This record gives sequence, C-alpha cells and structure tokens, in this order.
Amino acid sequence: MTPGARIEAAIQLLDTIERGRAPADDTVAEYFRRHRFAGVKDRAAISEHIYAVLRRRAQLDWWLGRMARGLTAHGRTRLLVALVLIQGWTPAAIKEACDGDRFRPPRLSSDEERLIDMIAGGTIAHRDQSPDVVGNYPAWLGAHLEAALGRDAARETAALLEPAALDLRVNALKSDREKARAALARDAIEAARTKYSPLGLRVFERIPLSTLAIFKSGGVEVQDEGSQLASLLADARPGMRVVDFCAGAGGKTLALAASMENRGHLVACDVSALRLERATQRLRRAGVSIVQRQPLTGQRDKWVKRHARGFDRVLIDAPCTGTGTWRRNPDAKWRLRPEDLDELTALQADILGSAQRLVKPGGRLIYVTCSLLREEDEAQIENFLGAHNDFSRLPVAEVWREAVGGDCPTREPTLRLTTARHGTDGFFVAVMARALAPVADAPDDEP
Repeated sequence: MTPGARIEAAIQLLDTIERGRAPADDTVAEYFRRHRFAGVKDRAAISEHIYAVLRRRAQLDWWLGRMARGLTAHGRTRLLVALVLIQGWTPAAIKEACDGDRFRPPRLSSDEERLIDMIAGGTIAHRDQSPDVVGNYPAWLGAHLEAALGRDAARETAALLEPAALDLRVNALKSDREKARAALARDAIEAARTKYSPLGLRVFERIPLSTLAIFKSGGVEVQDEGSQLASLLADARPGMRVVDFCAGAGGKTLALAASMENRGHLVACDVSALRLERATQRLRRAGVSIVQRQPLTGQRDKWVKRHARGFDRVLIDAPCTGTGTWRRNPDAKWRLRPEDLDELTALQADILGSAQRLVKPGGRLIYVTCSLLREEDEAQIENFLGAHNDFSRLPVAEVWREAVGGDCPTREPTLRLTTARHGTDGFFVAVMARALAPVADAPDDEP
C-alpha cells in the first residue's frame, strides 16, 4: 500500500469507529480480515495513524478550533493535524500522499492546506490547553479524576496516553515463569518479569503471539499485570467452590482455575451466553476442566437464589467506565457520558447486592473494577458495607501476603493500581469477608 492508501484506510476506519459502538480494536481487526492484501508494515502504519488520533483527540480538536475554525473535526481533519504534530510529516509529504488518485485521499482543500502549513514544525502541546485537553479526556470527567487521583491526576492521565506493553500470565497448570521466559527466548522474544505479579511476563515489542508454541500449548495467556493481581487476591485455593460472577470472555476464570490447581468447582457466570461460549477454546487450551459456565438472565437470576451461601469465594469483575484501560482502549473514553457513570454505579450496586448472596459464612467477596473513579470504587464499597453489616473489609496487605507474596504496594485497606505509579492498567480491588456467625440486623438474602 502507498502512504496515501494507508492514510485513506485510517480515515475511513476513524469515521467508522466514531459512528459505531464496537471497540476500535475490533473494528480495525475486522478491516484487516477483509483486506488481507495489507501487509505487516501496512497494518502497523494504519494502526499508528488511528491510535494517534484516538489517544490525543482532545488536543487535535483544540488545534482545529484554534487554527481552522472553518473545518469540522472528524477523521480526516484530525488525522491531518496528527500527521504534522504527532507523527512529524511535512506539508509537502501530506500533499503528495493526498493527491486524489485511486485508493488515496482527495486533494487538500485550501483551508486544509493553510492549516497544515501554519502548524508545520509545531508540537501537539500548548501552554493554553486546559487540563482535560492536555490529558485528552472528556471535560466532564475532570472533577471525578481529580477527586480520585488528587495531585497525581495530570501524571496519571498523561501515562494513560502511552501505548501499553503486552503482559502475559504464565499458566501454572502447564508451566512456570522461568520456563515460559526461556520458551519465549527460543523464539527470539525478550520478556521481563513483572514487578508485582509472580506469574507475569512483560513484552515490549509486537510479537506473533498466536503462532508461538508456548501460547498454543496454553503455557501463557494475555492478561494485564493488574488483572493478574486482582485474580490472585481472590485467594482461590484447591478444592474450593468459587464463582466468577461477571466472567466475560474468561480471563480471570482461567487465572482462578490455575490458582485452584484445577481442583474444586469454579462457576463462570455472565449475562452473555455468547461471551461464555467464546471462553471454551481458551479453557481447553489452558487445560482447565473444573469450570461450569452459567448464563444468567440478569443480576437477580434464580440460579443465584438456589445457590445462596454456597461458595467460598465470589469474584465480581464489575462492568465499569474502564477509565483505567485507556492505554489499550482510547476510543472508549470518547463514548462516555455523565449518565453512563450514574447507570454503571447503580448496576454495580445491584450486582454486589445479588452476588453477595452466594458467599457462605466465612467466605469472601472480591470486588474488582478497571476504573479510577471513587464513585465506582471506594464509595461503592462503603455503601455496600453500610447496607450489609455481616460483611467486613479485609486489609488488602494481609490478603496480599497470603495470596501474592512480597510487599503490598499500598497501606490502604483496598488496592488501587495506576499506570504512572505501578505500570499496570488502572485497577481497584476490595476483599470482604462474611461473618461466620449470624449478625443481628443483617439483611435477608432474599431478592
């Protein structure tokens, strides 16, 4: 593909992403499946164009508003600014690539030519940009991020603008970290040990993961270090009865099964039977045989009532704003609306209220989000504990010593992982235990 054809493909994909609701990576992957003539270098260049715009859309729009008030902000105009201010293209190179020939973008308008000429040689940052523009997030989220992150808000949102490395979790059912690392080295792939997770390896280059023997044999799975730690903090042990209440595609289910040494009973629940079905191949590859997949009609499914107080561990990986995953999913932040936060916090409270019924006396409820916002994290737990006095919060450092080992990175009662501070996606984990004996005035488990 020519440079112009790559630009045109990126423009079309950016407009498709903005119009649709599918995640950007799914949209891009589908495009490449339908356009197999695009080589490795073509795919890399197109992806670089797309993610340059998605990561720094607020700054790109700021420059368009400042320098080209006559131009509308959309895929083409944003990419033109990104080519100059982020990727370092010269106006001459852009004009040559956008010549209107077949498969290439139409020629630049006079306003577009004037724009790229004026900003040539500049940088994406400007002293007049507000914190939300510099951080590239919706302005309405600013107060929420500052409340959660305080003086670190600018540093953390800046860290979320950088691409994430590839984190792998070693499947203890089939390998160990040093064996997996050696297997990757045999394929000329250098992997570093993760700082906190004893099961993690981090790769800083693009690799053909699906073709590697260590992956095909189930020796490693893709999982961010923060997600690995959340799974470990469930402290699921061999022989236990465990529920992964919002299992999705099964990433944490696989991690729980490995912690249980594939012994016990592990139920993967989700309101999407399709998502549970997609986990089948992953479970088989990982050598996991203890998982029961249980589709739910909703948080108050009758299955929950029938199995009340029957499980040692219940893990809730709650649906959330995903503000901690912006490195990997930068398009998601531009879809968030204030009403989404209200709807999600209500849903999280409902899920907590339902899932807690499954925890047996002395068992544990583990609440996890990939959100940075207090409303979805600390405030959610405070509200839950206020309404369920038969549960108490376990200090995360104590659970860490037993389940992870080494020094816990926080002295707070709950765990908050962030990108700038810990090098992971943003995660929140709270571990709560149900009292062994009945507690006066504890709420009835009936829905």
